[in-house]
Amino acid sequence: MQYVFLLIAVALEVCGTMLLPVSQNFTRPVPTLSLIGCYAASFYCLTFALNTLPIAVVYATWSGLGIFLITLLGYLVFEQALDWRAIAGLLLIVAGVVLVNSFAPHK
Repeated sequence: MQYVFLLIAVALEVCGTMLLPVSQNFTRPVPTLSLIGCYAASFYCLTFALNTLPIAVVYATWSGLGIFLITLLGYLVFEQALDWRAIAGLLLIVAGVVLVNSFAPHK
């Protein structure tokens, strides 16, 4: 169940980050309040994941998958360019997250 909370936290963090450009420097109230809510809910879900997983594993997974998904969505939604080095780096991030989780001790 801890991984469900962790994946929900990742999804909420990605949603909040994707709302940053939509908020136009926090001048648009609805996107701004939505992104604050997403970040707050993300941190709340992280606390449940931390009940049984080490903080290093939780944070590495949360930030690594967040970076991967935000970059992918930035490419798809905002048409931001990705060169082969960026793609290679993203694949290394995913590999690192998989390795960290594969050998993570559970409480």
